[in-house]
This record gives sequence, structure tokens and C-alpha cells, in this order.
Amino acid sequence: MDAFSDLIRGVRAHGSLFSSSTLSPPWALHFVDGAPLTLGTVLNGAGWIVPEQRPPEPLRARETIVVRGPATFTFVDEIGTRAEPVACGEHCATPEEGGTRHRRGWNDHGGDAGDGHGATTLIVGAYPVRGEISRRLLDALPVVLRVDAGGTADPVLDHLAAEVAVDTPGQQVVLDRLLDWMLVCTLREWFDRPGGEPPAWWAAQRDPVAGHALRLLHAEPAAPWTVASLAERTGVSRSTLAKRFADQVGEPPLTYLTRWRMTLAADLLTERESATVADIARTVGYSDPFGFSAAFKRVRGANPSEFRRGLTDRRVT
Repeated sequence: MDAFSDLIRGVRAHGSLFSSSTLSPPWALHFVDGAPLTLGTVLNGAGWIVPEQRPPEPLRARETIVVRGPATFTFVDEIGTRAEPVACGEHCATPEEGGTRHRRGWNDHGGDAGDGHGATTLIVGAYPVRGEISRRLLDALPVVLRVDAGGTADPVLDHLAAEVAVDTPGQQVVLDRLLDWMLVCTLREWFDRPGGEPPAWWAAQRDPVAGHALRLLHAEPAAPWTVASLAERTGVSRSTLAKRFADQVGEPPLTYLTRWRMTLAADLLTERESATVADIARTVGYSDPFGFSAAFKRVRGANPSEFRRGLTDRRVT
């Protein structure tokens, strides 16, 4: 298990295809649901992404853009389009009305678009983000990021183009998984772009010492780690591990481990309502619930019981 796999595991597409056919200009699709993460890619044609309070971004054929919520955005055929915006959100595609083939509210000429001149095929995946784990991934992203055509995502686009051209059983599941694959490829390329500034946990994964240690901490977060035991498993001295990890990740290994355990614990407190604080403590590597509670409050600003009550209060309101 690596850090990126852990952070992205709660980000999954579900019923996410808003458009899979030809858009003939003029058009203006306003994506209003404010999803935590939205991926848009154009199979052919071109348009513009217009985020709230951000400069417009051109989106050309086989380019991909990711928008981080809760801000909304609009996809238009051109800046200043004469089209009236059509609100799109979770009801743009509804499985009970035909799933991915059901589209509502914009010009969709499908096979009647002639030679396709000026037409655009847009695919959009809206991603809910579940829990505190995946929020650490969001924190590493800008409001808008884009990846050019010609990268590792191109084969995924070919699969998407083939899948949206037919209407077969199980199509939504296939499209959701393809969009997940597309998101992973897009984020990899974004983090690895020349001149980029990837988060420390991403860059550190390639370091033979810090990367190995990170994988161990993510694979076995509840293990009774010490700097000595982690160094032994990594195959270096304690001083070498401590220095390389701090240089690459930006904090000592056990500080990183504590923050990661508290992130895991926050999600467990949310998901396992019947579990006691002692249960959660043992799951993330603490035999003493009082020590766990103190660490949780130090990192999260509230003890586990207060954190859980706060979640309940927010649900009620």
C-alpha cells in the first residue's frame, strides 16, 4: 500500500456520466452540484471551462481538466456564448430513466449531427469524497488543474469512446471504473509534470529510504512502530532513516504516523457508530484509549467523543 493509493481509495465515480453524445453549439452547461472533485474530458471538439471566480480554461480534444469543489463551473462552446446556461448536477443523468443514455436539457443531436463539424463530445465524472483520508488528497490539489493530450490517459479515452458509443447492460459500472482509471492517470501526470510542486508524500515515494518507510507505515499503521524498528525494516540506520524521512516528507516518521493514525481514526469514528473509543484506539495501534484520546485531541483539536458528537450534531441540523 502506498500513500497515493490510500488517499484516493475513497474517491470513486458513481453514476457519473453527464453527457456522452454530441453537443452542437451554442451550449452552456452549468455544473451546479459543487462536487468535491469533478473530472471533465473532451473526446472530440473543444470548449471552455469557466470556474467561479477563476479565469476560463480552454478544453480541447483529448485534454482533461479537474475542478475542485465546492465552487461550481460552466462548460461553454465559446466565451460569451449566446446559449442560456442549463443547470446540470446529480439529476442530469438518472439510472431509472435510462442511465448513461438519458440526458436532459441541452442540444443533443446524436447521430443527426451531420459531419460533426463544430460538435463536441464531453464526458464528466463527479466524485464524492468520503472521509478524512481522501480530503488529504484534495488539500494537495489546486482549484483547477489540466493535463494535455498524449499522456498515459489516452488509452483510457479510447475505451471511454468505445463504451459511450453503445448502450449495453452494465454500462454505468464500466464507465464509472474507466473514469476512476482516468482520474488516477490524470493526477499522476499532474504530480509528475515538469516544474511541478507535488506534495511531499508524492515525491517521497520515489526515495528508496523514505518511500520504503512510507509504504510500511501505510501498509501496517497499527504496528508498534519505533524509529529503530522502522529503520530495521527499511534496511538503514536510525539516523539515516530519521534524516531522509524528515528531508523528503517534511516531518519525522513517528509524527507522520501519528497524524495518519488520527486520520484513520476520524473515519472509523464516523463509519463505526457502535464502536467504542477503546475499539478505535486498538484498531489504529493504541493499547491505551487515554493515550489515543490525548493524541487525537492534539492532532484534531477535539477528543474522539467530542469529534463524534460534532458529527451527530451536524447530521441533525
